[in-house]
Amino acid sequence: MNFRCKFAGKSLITIIRRDMSNIEMKIPSPGESISEVIIANWLVKNGDYVSKDQVIAEIDSDKATLELAAEAAGTITIVAQAGDTVAVGGVACMIDTAAAAPAGGAPVVEKKVEAAAAPVAAAPAPNPMPVASSHPAAGHPSPVAAKMMAENNLSANQIVGSGPAGRITKSDVVAALAGGISPEVVPQRGGTRNERREKMTNLRKKISERLVSVKNTTAMLTTFNEVNMKPVMDLRAKYKDVFKEKHGVGLGFMSFFTKAVCEAAFHFPAVNARIENGEIVFNDFCDVGIAVSTPKGLMVPIVRNAESMSLAQIEQAIGGLAKKARDGKITVDDMAGGTFTITNGGVFGSMLSTPIINPPQSAILGMHNIVERPIAENGQVVIRPVMYLALSYDHRIIDGRESVGFLVKIKEMLENPERMIFGGKTAEEVLLGL
Repeated sequence: MNFRCKFAGKSLITIIRRDMSNIEMKIPSPGESISEVIIANWLVKNGDYVSKDQVIAEIDSDKATLELAAEAAGTITIVAQAGDTVAVGGVACMIDTAAAAPAGGAPVVEKKVEAAAAPVAAAPAPNPMPVASSHPAAGHPSPVAAKMMAENNLSANQIVGSGPAGRITKSDVVAALAGGISPEVVPQRGGTRNERREKMTNLRKKISERLVSVKNTTAMLTTFNEVNMKPVMDLRAKYKDVFKEKHGVGLGFMSFFTKAVCEAAFHFPAVNARIENGEIVFNDFCDVGIAVSTPKGLMVPIVRNAESMSLAQIEQAIGGLAKKARDGKITVDDMAGGTFTITNGGVFGSMLSTPIINPPQSAILGMHNIVERPIAENGQVVIRPVMYLALSYDHRIIDGRESVGFLVKIKEMLENPERMIFGGKTAEEVLLGL
């Protein structure tokens, strides 16, 4: 006998097929030791039709912001809202693969924003009208949008939200910035006593935990020196155009410092080592971390085997990693490991600082701004572009002689760049076998 059961007018077969067509989009593991993430921003709305591999959301982990791509084409049902904390393996959304694609296919949100922004940027209106006038009731911004708004001094009434219930998304902020914000709608500062609260991201929490841990578990000291940057600046000025034409990348200071660090590390290997399970682990390679400030916080992508790279290769690697970090496309693998870190506070105008070690590394070099200062040369007082350097180190593994010697070696190579070619020596010293 054949039986057909019906539930609310639908056959059992229809219900089973419908259930099988709903795919659970689960949070993938961003990396080892990460157990939960935060849904930073949904790039699609509830009920939108998405295509396979389309980026539908951004998620914040302890180490990076990652993109979540659709596993199949279909209609989205959002389960975890923006700002929610979801365990790895937890369900972020459902995709109904049985849903029919709309005419013209799935919309691509990012391309629409770019297409709308490009003409405005190319030919801006002479007197842009305040955005708020067409949308007086401002929506609540997503966490990512709120961060961007704070950095650009924008208020919610200046941006039209395209999300559910007028929610302001990252794309809305990007479009508003591209179109131009009229100074007439910029709010006057002062005169209020308002407060606002933001939930700490997983990345910011992890950074705070690591910094406190370093202060509590290492014997951290800092030694300082100054470098006459004129030789490097003269070298850059002489060859920067030819260098860019040949290699397709600008010649910056960071490549010189990275090269100098790698050479100095072979003379003082403890600076490039770490403590692990009661042992000192020495490395015969230099994986140099370059600290990059991003809207999400400080990130340290790694330039691997920097000791074997040319200046052009170092510049290309740093440029690519920095762009990924600022665009929120950096991966955990890009930041895993590292034997030494360089941080450049000079780009923000810092004259001097004591950088904190990036564990489990044992040292970090701090660069600062370049200022013309009077110094003595051959018995004469001359004006030279001078940078102060700071080396923070773990005194448990690095002695004072090694830390000072390491920093002096870097100073010598930057003030005489040819030393980087001859293993920290001048051409004359190599010729004489010194």
